[in-house]
Amino acid sequence: MDHSHHSLAEDLERMLATQASRRQSLRWLFASAAAVPLTSCGGGGGASGDIVASSTTSTGSTGTTTTTTGTCSVIPEETGGPYPGDGTNSNGNGIANALALSGIVRSDIRTSVSPGGKTAAGIPTTLKLQIVSVGASCASAAGAAVYLWHCDRDGNYSMYASGLTSENYLRGVQEADSTGTVTFTTVFPGCYSGRMPHIHFEIYASLAKATSAANRVKTSQFTFPMATLNEAYATTAYSTSSRNLASMSYATDNVFSDGTSLQMASVSGDPVKGYVVTLTIGVSL
Repeated sequence: MDHSHHSLAEDLERMLATQASRRQSLRWLFASAAAVPLTSCGGGGGASGDIVASSTTSTGSTGTTTTTTGTCSVIPEETGGPYPGDGTNSNGNGIANALALSGIVRSDIRTSVSPGGKTAAGIPTTLKLQIVSVGASCASAAGAAVYLWHCDRDGNYSMYASGLTSENYLRGVQEADSTGTVTFTTVFPGCYSGRMPHIHFEIYASLAKATSAANRVKTSQFTFPMATLNEAYATTAYSTSSRNLASMSYATDNVFSDGTSLQMASVSGDPVKGYVVTLTIGVSL
């Protein structure tokens, strides 16, 4: 047994050292827990429809590749509506088929390609959609293609509205990169009477397949949080959209009334600097 005696100062020094050591251990424990990442399929974090998945990123000489593993859900099939412009119906000039246009494979969809020439005005918006393969444990669907279209800030669709049948702005095709992501530069869509604001898209297994609507593997739509809609439509240029939105809701919309958990995009930014819209889309390829 140790019968040595220590001064009060020595005892206090040992006690303080022990407490400091315990505090350091706790800091290490909490830091380790915070470093564990969580990601989910779907646009809004924490929604009841979100499915947890995990992802890893590796960088090599050929670039960065992201692989997602876990489980996710296929986004609901929805109507392409009356203005798809994918060759399945007609406008005043005949068959409306943006997929056959030279230059339709593009990132910036604000300006029409030939034979049109008009540019859509509105709040600058970047769309970032990640396509994941549900049948492959949510692996990134690199090489898939997306055809996307939406109305302008006045609620009109190019290729169909009066005076716009020769225009094709706010329509475009993109091939997914190694992370399964497509990026479009556009404007924030308006709200027309009868529908909550939305964006249409079709998924194809490859860019080569995205030349005929017969090859599409998924047709769907996504929408935006009410806070973003109210903010965007408070601007003068979207005043008509503000009035239309006031008479509608997700609950009464003929597409989103059964839920939006897999179709609600996440949005950052503001009407002055522009918006960035992101959504992860699960499909069966």
